[in-house]
Amino acid sequence: MTSPTDIRPPFTRETAIRKVRAAEDAWNSRDPQRVALAYSVDSEWRNRDVFLQGRSQIEMFLSDKWERELDYRLAKQLWAFSENRIAVRFQYEYRNADGRWFRAYGNENWEFDADGLMRRREASINDDSIDEAERKFHWPLGKRPEDDAGLKELVK
Repeated sequence: MTSPTDIRPPFTRETAIRKVRAAEDAWNSRDPQRVALAYSVDSEWRNRDVFLQGRSQIEMFLSDKWERELDYRLAKQLWAFSENRIAVRFQYEYRNADGRWFRAYGNENWEFDADGLMRRREASINDDSIDEAERKFHWPLGKRPEDDAGLKELVK
């Protein structure tokens, strides 16, 4: 399994796509410690209206997130890239403790250090309440299967 930090700048289209998929796989593990290791020790985050600094805050944030967002499944897609930056679009689905389903839509801008650690993440995200029958992500919890179309085939 490729670790997000195995892929380092400068990025090509191929390595940027691999970086996005490695990040998606890590997030789908719902393991806050694993995910936090992809960020620099002093990483800066904006997630919606929450501002975080450093791995420990990121790990705590993710622990809280996945306690609330149950049955979490995420798909990311490369939007653009440069030497040490990547922009992605993503969607994820989850349910809350009351059983209500949601689909979150968003964009992220990432900036990496020379070691492939993300030193900056800016995320804009909107949640949409959906009926369970409207779900699009049905793979077993964990990594999205390689043959799954991801976002390429999804319009909404």
